[in-house]
Amino acid sequence: MDKDRIKGSAEQAKGAVKEAAGKVFGDKKLETEGKTDKAAGKVQNAIGGLKDVVRGK
Repeated sequence: MDKDRIKGSAEQAKGAVKEAAGKVFGDKKLETEGKTDKAAGKVQNAIGGLKDVVRGK
């Protein structure tokens, strides 16, 4: 498993927490940051997946 996949998954989790906290507290900025973090994590996770495919794992 590529380190980008691990970091991407962690980023997605962090984004989900931020997004949920933003919704609970009515903080649109925090909610938006969470959505952005989740999207960035998905991209990083996908890049790691492509690296794994190239390596044949």
